[in-house]
Amino acid sequence: MTGASEVEWPAADPPSECPVQAVPAAPQASEAQESAVRMYGQILQRDPKELYREMRREHGPVAPILLEGDLPAWLVLGYREVHQVTTDSELFARNSRRWNHWDDVPDGHPLWPWLGIDHSVLVSEGEEHQRRAGAISDALAAVDQFELWDQCARIADRLIDSFAGSGRADLIAEYTDRIPLLVVTTMFGMTEEQTRDLIGDLSTTIDAAEGAGAAHNRVVDRMRALLAVKRERPGNDLPSRLLGHPSTANDDECAIDLVILLTAAHQPTASWIGNTLRLLLTDERFALTLSGGRRSVGDALNEVLWEDSPVSNLLGRWAARDTQLGGRSIRKGDLLLLGYNAANSDPQVWPDGTNAHMAGNHAHMAFGHGEHGCPFPAPELAEVIAKSTIEVLLDRLPDLRLAVEPEALRWRQSTTIRGLVDLPVEFTPTYAKRP
Repeated sequence: MTGASEVEWPAADPPSECPVQAVPAAPQASEAQESAVRMYGQILQRDPKELYREMRREHGPVAPILLEGDLPAWLVLGYREVHQVTTDSELFARNSRRWNHWDDVPDGHPLWPWLGIDHSVLVSEGEEHQRRAGAISDALAAVDQFELWDQCARIADRLIDSFAGSGRADLIAEYTDRIPLLVVTTMFGMTEEQTRDLIGDLSTTIDAAEGAGAAHNRVVDRMRALLAVKRERPGNDLPSRLLGHPSTANDDECAIDLVILLTAAHQPTASWIGNTLRLLLTDERFALTLSGGRRSVGDALNEVLWEDSPVSNLLGRWAARDTQLGGRSIRKGDLLLLGYNAANSDPQVWPDGTNAHMAGNHAHMAFGHGEHGCPFPAPELAEVIAKSTIEVLLDRLPDLRLAVEPEALRWRQSTTIRGLVDLPVEFTPTYAKRP
């Protein structure tokens, strides 16, 4: 493998096609920044619901925050406000070149992979976004969901075989963090040898940890190398379908969009599985029905999307002009962080403070909303992966139980991902299903 490629990060001075003009801060903005919450570090280990309640009490549905490096932004906490931002893509645009604080972002900042990839489908806009998102949707729609379920079950059985005889396991490291990547890379037509080190690089990128830019570049390199092979020998896989799609402009565009697909499919799905297993192992409502309970797995998956959505916050949107949102003065070029988990727990949505109405309700923000939400049928494919993974595990290890007190479980220090660091469990040792 060659060295990491150079990604075209936005320059400190935005290009002429998306001019950003300096606008004096409104008094309200200046006052708000004095009480801004630092959304990085140890605060992310706190109970997020309590944190969001405090922020709502002090700031309302839109709160001033500081990202790593004390970069100013707004966290959109209200369900109605998140819906407004994700619906109006002209006012709250997706291209990060509009940001009015590029001068404050040092080279190598860990948020570069989220903020600086201005040529991916993630930050494309208008007709270009429709073209590229349409190609991705078409490529995903060709995946047979019955075959996908069988593939997930085979991979799950193989991973369970590796620890079934020990009676103990860390389900994050040994199971949930591995399955989505193994499944998706198989959909990419990749071998396990080709996926070596991908988990580490993808986790570093999505957590905005030190070295995130270099990790992202290594993943881009792998996708470029993969496309070179698929260009010569196309197959029945996602890269080949994207390459052959009439809306795909070139290989470089295809490579970066494959990185976005890989990133979005891996860690969010892994955390969805892990968070759901935690719920099943700690909540008596589910423990009482697990003996028979295929329905309870589906209920748990949906409840997690409301209560502990794997994508807790998403960067971002940039105001295309001065505007108002949730009683705040938003200036042209301001960055907005979409608080999906905060919106899902908005008391305006659940005024009684309970989740009694969640069963069968899919109006959560877990997969985003609007033209920049997850492309169809990505949510359906993610659910196939998550549900099959959990059901196979429960079938194989029916007396699965948590090996520590629930309060001892550790959460990732990530602004964007709500997921567990580990999930230690115990069970009666059993035989491997396959030799």
